Amino acid sequence: MTRVLDATVSFVPRRLIIPLRLSSGAIESLTEAVATVTVEVDGRRATGRGVIYLSDLWAWPDDALSHDQRDAALRGLCEEIARELPKQFQREPCHPLELGLRIHDLACGATIAPSPTVLARAMCASPFDAAVHDGAGLALATSAFALYRETSPIPSADRYFPETGACRAVAELIERPRFELPAWYVVGKDDSLDTTLVPAIRSRQYRCFKLKISGRDNLADVKRTVEVYRTAVASGVAAPRLTIDSNEANPSADSVLDYLERLSAEDAGAYECLEYIEQPTNRDIQSSPFDWGAVAKRKPVMLDEGLTDLSLLAESRRQGYSGLALKTCKGHSMLLAAAAWAKRHDMLISLQDLTNPGLALLHGALVGSHLPTINGAELNSPQFTPAANVDFLPHLQELFEPRDGVHRLPRNVPNGLGSKISSTNP
Repeated sequence: MTRVLDATVSFVPRRLIIPLRLSSGAIESLTEAVATVTVEVDGRRATGRGVIYLSDLWAWPDDALSHDQRDAALRGLCEEIARELPKQFQREPCHPLELGLRIHDLACGATIAPSPTVLARAMCASPFDAAVHDGAGLALATSAFALYRETSPIPSADRYFPETGACRAVAELIERPRFELPAWYVVGKDDSLDTTLVPAIRSRQYRCFKLKISGRDNLADVKRTVEVYRTAVASGVAAPRLTIDSNEANPSADSVLDYLERLSAEDAGAYECLEYIEQPTNRDIQSSPFDWGAVAKRKPVMLDEGLTDLSLLAESRRQGYSGLALKTCKGHSMLLAAAAWAKRHDMLISLQDLTNPGLALLHGALVGSHLPTINGAELNSPQFTPAANVDFLPHLQELFEPRDGVHRLPRNVPNGLGSKISSTNP
């Protein structure tokens, strides 16, 4: 059982080499939050690390606040979490999964002004959750994915797994690791394909492409999808893998169905290569519910930003979502519990990215390596913030710089979540 002895957080400013364009605007700079948590596991101590970008425009798209105002509030919340962790989680040891879920609840209940969204709060909690799992694995000299071999009570999640409990459900979810993951390239809705996509295919042999679309203009979105598909084929990609993401800009499920019908009519090849759709409509699935049955019969539709709490899992299934598009930036613990629940209920899981840098990219790759995701793992910081990855080169170059359209992980699975891997400590 694990208890927290100390926690700190520091921040690193990062600029994107090209803007990441969402439906809510363009991301040009981000703050990297680096959490360190010292834990004690059965008398053994270790310090783990966790990293995430505080992507305020994605998690907290409030036009009334500037980027600097949102960023300052998110930094403040991270600092509050760091102060509270030793106070709240030192005396009562528990499993890292339970500890991570409690950190999520701590962040969601913290009083701070201006008040971030639940999604933004989960994002701020996530590097601490990762650091706890990293530290627990380091203390026990084992992978964080081996922490579920012995059943432990998880009060925050056991009710979602009445037959076995959460710990066993997660243990049944985790697979033997894959050491090669398909590399995904993000195509912005306004990117010049000749100057971005074509060179990326030539240099890295990408075969998988995530398209950012407007969600508000199906004619333009279909045209763009076909354009990307045909450009990839013309560049030598025989069977491109495509996904689309409007960042919840679609007005309704019917609009998504209309997009699919138009795409099928315009180019059957592009339609066939479209593998799934990330959450197309308003992220609040309780206040803006839709029936996804008709869409899901055509293509899988995955809940993404709308999953901010395990209590929403059953509702997502009732609304007809095909599966869950999971992210480490909402917490390692919630990701594992949600993925285990999805597997128990025959739902798909994919692993999306928040431009995870450095250690966070390694974390995402390890998750994709161990879980039965349909896409491997989306790892796009090499595309947007390569400078954040330099400490992990050159011995992890094949992970951080994909070759032949593939990210390659080290054959020796690291202890914890990999924080001891660096350019000076391979």
